[in-house]
Amino acid sequence: MTLLRRKPLQGRAFLAGVLCAALLAAGCGGGGDDGKRSRTRADTTCDGKLKGTTDITVWFHAGPSGELGTLRAQVKDFNAAQKAVRVELITLPEERPYTDLVDSAAASGDLPDLLDFDGPNLYNYAWSGKLKPIDSCVPDSVKNDLLPSIREQGTYEGRLWGVGTFDSGLGLYVRPSVLKKAGIRVPSGPGDAWTAAELTGILHKLRKQGYERPLDLRLNYSVPGQEWNTYGFAPAVWSAGGDLIDPRTHRTADGFLNSPEAVRALTTMQSWAKEGLIDPDKDDKAFVAGRSPLSWVGHWMYPDNTKAFPGDVKIVPLPDFGKGTVTGMGSWQWGVTTGATDGDAVWRFLTYLLKPDQIHRMTVANGAIPATNSAVRISPSFAEGGPEHLFIEQLRTVARPRSQTPAYPAVTVAFSKAFAKIVVDLAPVKPALDQAVREIDKDLADHQGYPSGGP
Repeated sequence: MTLLRRKPLQGRAFLAGVLCAALLAAGCGGGGDDGKRSRTRADTTCDGKLKGTTDITVWFHAGPSGELGTLRAQVKDFNAAQKAVRVELITLPEERPYTDLVDSAAASGDLPDLLDFDGPNLYNYAWSGKLKPIDSCVPDSVKNDLLPSIREQGTYEGRLWGVGTFDSGLGLYVRPSVLKKAGIRVPSGPGDAWTAAELTGILHKLRKQGYERPLDLRLNYSVPGQEWNTYGFAPAVWSAGGDLIDPRTHRTADGFLNSPEAVRALTTMQSWAKEGLIDPDKDDKAFVAGRSPLSWVGHWMYPDNTKAFPGDVKIVPLPDFGKGTVTGMGSWQWGVTTGATDGDAVWRFLTYLLKPDQIHRMTVANGAIPATNSAVRISPSFAEGGPEHLFIEQLRTVARPRSQTPAYPAVTVAFSKAFAKIVVDLAPVKPALDQAVREIDKDLADHQGYPSGGP
């Protein structure tokens, strides 16, 4: 990736030799001052006024991709359309983990005005003082248009700290023709999901139909400590009635992550692995190559899966482990950092990115789920009657955010490692979860339980 290096904006320090700066002209439209603003106590991020021309810096996580190309074009269009706010887009180098660069910048006072970050990191960023609350910036008209999952993902301690232009969703991709031949019913929606026991029977039926390993769990993503294991499979724990941490106090994982309900859910999943019903998916083609007619994965696989089997792919809910089907949610969000010089200028740019046509522009590029009701209506695949509408229905009804605690980075690493031990290495379930609990509770103790108000 070749990036045009430009002189830093006056008065702004950057991580010299670390950041890969690309100044891109950007496009704005709209002000964001329409509608009544919601204000919360001590939230002065926006006052509704812009003073002269304001330069803002924006950090983005991606390497070369449809997302990055689209955002570059949006920045260019925004800058060309108005003169009140000028955006400089900076993409960070891929050699170091993005979160490490954010933490380093925060420590040295070099955060940008607008930061993009993976949604569940919001709670730690808000608690540790990296972000400003944005209720004072967001008009009710915009807030009410957001999908409920977007609002929930962006909320910490009763205040809104982040907003995304797209969301995510999980489901089981199935081949209806294969299920029909085997006499297997196809669920119609979240209220009609297969039970976990029913799915176990279905897998055995499909094996008899010649599919030796009928279930794809995208185990090629299943790196211990990485986010797929938590994003993809925490819903099984939630569906069973367990949790990753005490959802009320967030002070311990003991009795939740290692609860009988969590153990039961992961024991069921391990049984599928022990019986050889899960494809290891080492070539990333278990579903598209036709080996596994069921694939537990997210929205991003819709294009590849439907290309492989035109007219023979349907998305159904994840199995019900006892308390109803649950889906994951949450994707990359935008937040105004504590280093931002003018929250109103940042919000002016975000207002542009949240326009229905701009959300549609981005989600066409990355295949993600539009973040607003108005954008869903102009997105045929996700709108009522569209082939991906289940994702919208789930985000409105059965989606759960990952644990909304500043301890989330420790929670996800511990759970991710435990899941890999259980389903990939076939380690005993309860001891693996007990170890994860000890790791999470140690992090909580090390941070005095993450007291309200920050460190």
